[in-house]
Amino acid sequence: MTLGDRLKHGWNAFINPAQSFKYDYGRASYIDQSRPRLAMGNEKSIVAAVYNRIAVDVSQLDIRHVLMDDNNEKFKSVVDDPLNERFSLNANKDQESRTFIRDLVLSLFDEGAIAVIPIDTDINPKNGSYDINSLRVGKIVNWYPDEVRVRCYNDIKGEHEELIVPKAIAVIIENPFYTVMNEPNSIAKRLIRKLNLLDVIDDQSASGKLDLIIQFPGSIKTEQRIKAAEDRRKKIEDQLAGSKYGIAYIDSTEKVTQLNRAVENNLMNQITFLTSMLYSQLGISEKIMNGTANEQEMLNYYNNTIVPVISTIVDNMRWKFLTKTARSRHHSIMYFRDPFKNTPVNNIAELADKFTRNEIASSNEMRSVIGWKPVDDPRADELRNKNLNSEAEYQPMYTEGNGEGGLLANSDIASMKLSQLPKL
Repeated sequence: MTLGDRLKHGWNAFINPAQSFKYDYGRASYIDQSRPRLAMGNEKSIVAAVYNRIAVDVSQLDIRHVLMDDNNEKFKSVVDDPLNERFSLNANKDQESRTFIRDLVLSLFDEGAIAVIPIDTDINPKNGSYDINSLRVGKIVNWYPDEVRVRCYNDIKGEHEELIVPKAIAVIIENPFYTVMNEPNSIAKRLIRKLNLLDVIDDQSASGKLDLIIQFPGSIKTEQRIKAAEDRRKKIEDQLAGSKYGIAYIDSTEKVTQLNRAVENNLMNQITFLTSMLYSQLGISEKIMNGTANEQEMLNYYNNTIVPVISTIVDNMRWKFLTKTARSRHHSIMYFRDPFKNTPVNNIAELADKFTRNEIASSNEMRSVIGWKPVDDPRADELRNKNLNSEAEYQPMYTEGNGEGGLLANSDIASMKLSQLPKL
């Protein structure tokens, strides 16, 4: 490319901005308004970390629009259409697919029930089959017999708005762990209340109070003596507040008693118990939270926690996003999980040998699992046991002196003893 071509076709984001100047760009904000905001005290406690852990793990699964076999039992191929693009690339102009699923799961845990709304479509959804160009997660504000009022982010105005959506096109998803997370007296809500009480106690202990008791000389039963004690207390407070190093003086007849510890309670024991109960009812453990869980613990976590959430999401999307005609033509929505994701590296070689030897996966498919690029050899895409000869490699053996033109098949030689083989 010559210098003239570079000057003619070159582009710089600062010199040649992609968008021309506008007097009004819309509503501005220092934070992304489309992100989910946890409520009900969830954002202030350990519960938010648990919810986020589950949401991140659910978002790592692949959701695809697929075509099934004639019995609707086996996956055949992925359907390349706008709906699949929403699941695999971007859900809207602000969120890619995994961020959208994470937003969906967090909102589901926070609210108990949410709606996934098709925002941009090629035609009016009420008129029949349509292509979805963008999806948004909405908070359900009111329930009606055939519609729901949803508070959703308007990416044109840059703010949240309420709209009424028919239930026929809104994917309404209810939290499968509603009784554990969202009921008023559920384990999660009780844990949040205890954590809020602990925060209050911590604020009081860190408020800068001295917690002192000053013994005033003499009795303070009369109103005059009580007023004198109050005046004395205020003078000591003024001394401490006005002193550079917080030093004050008292009379020799006055005594000071410091309360150096708060009144004991069993709040921490209750929080520990409720945390363990929440972990057990959600099917997770502390090792899963800190990343030290073994393969069996991760399998139990996946089956008991992740599968109920992702299955609820996929089933509702299959119901609302696919028409009856599409389902009759064997269209479906499925989720996929990488089976080698939690497999240690030292076990990959043994699994690769078993999968290729039993004709479950080809060599190139196993190379993609490891992260290597496929090879151009056609045999690397074949589903066959590489330890056995293929039909193309089968060749008859020629010998002399057998009286039949010198031709012996391999099967004949295999059935003969060594002494019976003809001499060459």
